[in-house]
Amino acid sequence: MRSNFNRIAKTICLGIISGALFYSCNEPEKDSELINLTQYVDPYIGTGDHGHVFVGADVPFGLVQLGPTNFSQGWDWCSGYHITDSTIIGFGHMHLSGTGIGDLGDIGFMPATGDVKLTRGNLKDPKSGIYSLFRRETEKVKPGYYAVHLDRFNVDVELTATKRVGFHKYTFPQSDSSKIIIDLQHGIGWDAPVEGYLTQENDSVISGYRYSKGWANDQKVFFTAVFSKPMKGFVVSDTTAVQEGNTIKATRAYGQVLFDTKDKENIFVKVALSPVSIDNAKLNMQAELSGWDFEKTVADADKAWNEELNKIIITTDNEQTKRTFYTALYHTMIAPSEFCDVNNDYRGSDGQMHEKGAFKNYTTFSLWDTYRAAHPLMSIIHPEKMNDIVNTMLTIYKQQGKLPVWHLMGCETDCMVGNPGISVVADAIMKGYDGFDKELAFEAMKNSAMLDERGLKYLKEYGYIPYDKGESEGLSKCMEYAIADWSIAQVAQKMGKTEDYDYFLKRSKSYTHYFDKSVGFMRGLSSDGKFRTPFNPFESVHRDNDYTEGNAWQYTWLVPHDLKGLVDLFGSKETFVQKLDSLFVVEGSLGEHASPDISGLIGQYAHGNEPSHHILYIYPYIGQSWKTADKVRQVMSELYHDQPAGLSGNEDVGQMSAWYVLSALGFYQVEPAGGKYIFGSPVINEATVKVKDGKTFRIVAKDNSVANKYIQSVTLNGKDYDKFYIDFKDIEAGGTLEFVMGDKPSETWGTKGEI
Repeated sequence: MRSNFNRIAKTICLGIISGALFYSCNEPEKDSELINLTQYVDPYIGTGDHGHVFVGADVPFGLVQLGPTNFSQGWDWCSGYHITDSTIIGFGHMHLSGTGIGDLGDIGFMPATGDVKLTRGNLKDPKSGIYSLFRRETEKVKPGYYAVHLDRFNVDVELTATKRVGFHKYTFPQSDSSKIIIDLQHGIGWDAPVEGYLTQENDSVISGYRYSKGWANDQKVFFTAVFSKPMKGFVVSDTTAVQEGNTIKATRAYGQVLFDTKDKENIFVKVALSPVSIDNAKLNMQAELSGWDFEKTVADADKAWNEELNKIIITTDNEQTKRTFYTALYHTMIAPSEFCDVNNDYRGSDGQMHEKGAFKNYTTFSLWDTYRAAHPLMSIIHPEKMNDIVNTMLTIYKQQGKLPVWHLMGCETDCMVGNPGISVVADAIMKGYDGFDKELAFEAMKNSAMLDERGLKYLKEYGYIPYDKGESEGLSKCMEYAIADWSIAQVAQKMGKTEDYDYFLKRSKSYTHYFDKSVGFMRGLSSDGKFRTPFNPFESVHRDNDYTEGNAWQYTWLVPHDLKGLVDLFGSKETFVQKLDSLFVVEGSLGEHASPDISGLIGQYAHGNEPSHHILYIYPYIGQSWKTADKVRQVMSELYHDQPAGLSGNEDVGQMSAWYVLSALGFYQVEPAGGKYIFGSPVINEATVKVKDGKTFRIVAKDNSVANKYIQSVTLNGKDYDKFYIDFKDIEAGGTLEFVMGDKPSETWGTKGEI
């Protein structure tokens, strides 16, 4: 956490700069009917500390994320980029944003001059490999565009993209040894090449593919690259030697496209990707980027981002809030990524190529994170994508036998715990989305919950997952399964499946086994019903513990689906509230082997990791809404800001940012399926949200300010409204939600709750 002095100094500095960079929040620049909101997006937010966000050029939900990959590797380089780094090893066409594991970085391009060793090299010798140093002042990044100067080669790089095509503009110095290196070896983090293929088709086209194995254990990406200038030569090699001819198939394949260049000569390269074939990559190229107008492509990418950002138009007196909000909204739309070609051909979880799918196929499902807020946000502002998302998940089920857990590039990683895909599908059904087979959806949810893998066998046998059966993180697994089981139960009830409803509702109470009333915590339990000892509620042993990236203080509250049941475990509302209040003030050591994901701490509340995200919104259920107002305002002001360290933990493919977007609007979905959005404390003065069927949902926070953070009263469409939440159906229908804010907790509103 930065000191207050540093925070104030940086805010003042940024305020001076913002006068030149940004228009007044009350006088936005317009492009036809679109408000220019990309001007408020700063892609550097989240590049510091452990945010792990992607930096580069892309368009919303695109297959291509074209950007720099730093030389350095490690946890803080999971996206390939960190603000502390000044090296670039190449410009890969695919990156992840905000994950805790590194992968992708596929199909690297690197402009260069002179002799270059085709290897990573080492930082002590700049000529030992491919990489170049760069200076931050030469770097420029905005939605859909990235630029930098490579000091070693004296080459200016500019990048933009369509959904499936990366567009490069290189400005070379005068040289008879200019080249563009195609690197099929280096990915990011866990990724390792299995087979690379390059072939020269003519004097301006190179095509190929890269197969790799990492987090995604069977990854295949095909490409075709078209150059604006005929090449004078093409050299292929692996890491050991140059090969004869103009085609290579090797584990670590490289190509060098050779040119003579004049001073400040531009060479453009268009690189189209496909998950299916080289021919389909060419089809994608023809459909999305047949011409060579780089500036128009930059403008088109900016427009694509503006069209999505305009789905929520906010008014606020605080420029920092506007930058934080729109950057967060931008981050929620980097993924899921379209994983299909323009003709809807796609590569399935069965490893097969499927032609002309009846839906748009997606990938990059960080579901343990995103089921909590990113998907509930998507259900509001991206109704046009919901059926495709669910159909993708149902197709994955048919091909791999279960709904996705953490799906990447057509591969199941089984990363993290629980069955989060169940909650996403259930939420869509409960919200009335119906562009998919509901019976198949229920089958997929039920069968996924009844497998024997990942501790489910023990859940079915014991009613919980014992710690002495060799199932690490069993408590967290079981608690996440309980959330998914409750979601299935809601759908079963809606569909009249009484027997299934009773079974899964009962199983959703499995969390109760872990509660130790003598200490007021969830604890690991053995197969003979004994709590694990010794017990320290602060301790978190990374990856070898009862808890996943957390401790007893955090996991005791992971019951968003049954808060009344949780209160009952404590014996009284008073005891429950006392314990919940203490979460935010208690201090203790996490231990030397604690997970680095436990970050953004307020007491033992850990906003930097997802299991805590709903906890601030528990208070309204027990009639103490003002405490939620206090704490969400604290988190939004202290743990989110518009500097590189502006995220308190991994972005996690949009979840951290989605929490902010929803909370800034004044509500958050706690229960995993159904769409009950709990009121908190809006930081915006007004917001217009585009919802389903062209309707708009307007949010007004009257008399809102830093001091006036407490809701005094609420009206919905002009009528008094005394609930502490709003239903999805009321948001989807359009209308006006109005909060009246004040500087003291209301003595009447938000005091009833429902427990």
